[in-house]
Amino acid sequence: MSIIDLENVNFQYKGSRDGSLNNINLHIEKGQTVLLCGASGSGKTSIIRLINGLIPHYYSGELEGDIRVAGHDIKQTELHKLAGTVGTVFQNPRSQFFSVDTDGEIVFGPENIGLEPKEIKARLNDVVAEMDLDEILGRSIFNLSGGQKQRIACASVAALLPDVILLDEPSSNLDFDSIELLRGIIMEWKRQGKTIVISEHRLWYLKDAVDRVIYMENGKIAREWTGDEFNSLGEEEVKTYKLRPVVLEEELIRDIRGESTSLFCDVENNIELKDFFFSYKTRPYLLFKKKFKESDGDLLNLNIPSLKIPKGKVIGLVGPNGTGKSTFLRCLCGLEGDCKGKIVFDGKTYKGRQILKICYLVMQDVNHQLFTDSVKSEVMLSMKDEDEKRCDEILESLGLLGYKDTHPMALSGGQKQRVAIASAIASGAEILLFDEPTSGLDYSHMEKVGELLQELASMGASVIVSTHDPELISECCDYVLGIKHGKAVYLKKNKEL
Repeated sequence: MSIIDLENVNFQYKGSRDGSLNNINLHIEKGQTVLLCGASGSGKTSIIRLINGLIPHYYSGELEGDIRVAGHDIKQTELHKLAGTVGTVFQNPRSQFFSVDTDGEIVFGPENIGLEPKEIKARLNDVVAEMDLDEILGRSIFNLSGGQKQRIACASVAALLPDVILLDEPSSNLDFDSIELLRGIIMEWKRQGKTIVISEHRLWYLKDAVDRVIYMENGKIAREWTGDEFNSLGEEEVKTYKLRPVVLEEELIRDIRGESTSLFCDVENNIELKDFFFSYKTRPYLLFKKKFKESDGDLLNLNIPSLKIPKGKVIGLVGPNGTGKSTFLRCLCGLEGDCKGKIVFDGKTYKGRQILKICYLVMQDVNHQLFTDSVKSEVMLSMKDEDEKRCDEILESLGLLGYKDTHPMALSGGQKQRVAIASAIASGAEILLFDEPTSGLDYSHMEKVGELLQELASMGASVIVSTHDPELISECCDYVLGIKHGKAVYLKKNKEL
């Protein structure tokens, strides 16, 4: 018996030529777990929005066809009336938080629909037990890691006991261990008989978890498989659909988790890093701040007295969330003033603000570094000498030339990411740092980013890319640098590219 029915659905967003849906017919039975896959812009998120009612009640446009979910006619049902029927976990959990603490966020939904305090308490206890959340109860939302925030988002949805649960790119900002926890949550919901629809680019963690796979292309359902059929597809066949791998190599998994048994390989043509010590904890001082040093030990969030990294190569920076990768990148490019590290590059030592001359960082949240009113202006801003022809070449290589007059904030998350990468290329910096540049990107764009990183290295730039994507490491990294508890634990050559 179907719990979700989309019949002859066509949709076009108001004022946009992107994101349309064409003749969608989709029927999902109660208790099924369905994966929506395909390139960015293929229509996956739009289907999620049809099911939870955001289309047409929040996102307006031209809508045709019938949409029914658990007996509700979505066109005629107000959003608040769907709260106990459909729950959604978004790509960025921060966008759905209403409270400042974990307990308050979990019970926000039950409180909002007017349940009795006794029932609210019972639901809180049940969800905490099911998802093993005891260690993050009573915490500030702002002090949680990305994985912990995603678990709280899942818990707040589960507390409403919806029959249908939707997840839109839920793993995009998570490390390997957090993805494993997410998989456990999905399997628990599956055991409870929930109907689950997941829009996702990362596929490996959903192997054996999904009953059906829907492949979207240009706003249409282009292909469908059972879970078993999809899992049996060969690596090359998966690539023909421009999808990320379904199966990962064990060595890549160990690398991503920072568990490689390798040590530090020899690097002849190198860049030397010295005295990179940093702590987020402040110490009292009278006149002058004391420099952090190696002996400060457990006080340090970054403790790298000396490290030689390859010059002119792409280096994958790996390790679990909260282990110091982003801190390392911020210190390396001079954004943390309390870090007094030095870079020895081509026989010259750079320190303090001098480091800004040779390093450029593309942040994980690129909204923090988009300043102008057009994509073209954003790229030109990074150039030492403005060159419109070079700007157009960079934008074209990233598939952004058609958006050069568009305001950056009007772009999708993946497009914003590519604008920031375009700015990094345009800067001409000799050491380029990327913090999770492929989170949320589909396989084609991830592959394009990998090619660009390799191209930058071939032009003489030294590229360090922090990533949780095994696929990116496999595609483009010459070396892998492991960071754990703020320390560099290994540097190894990657397999031949």
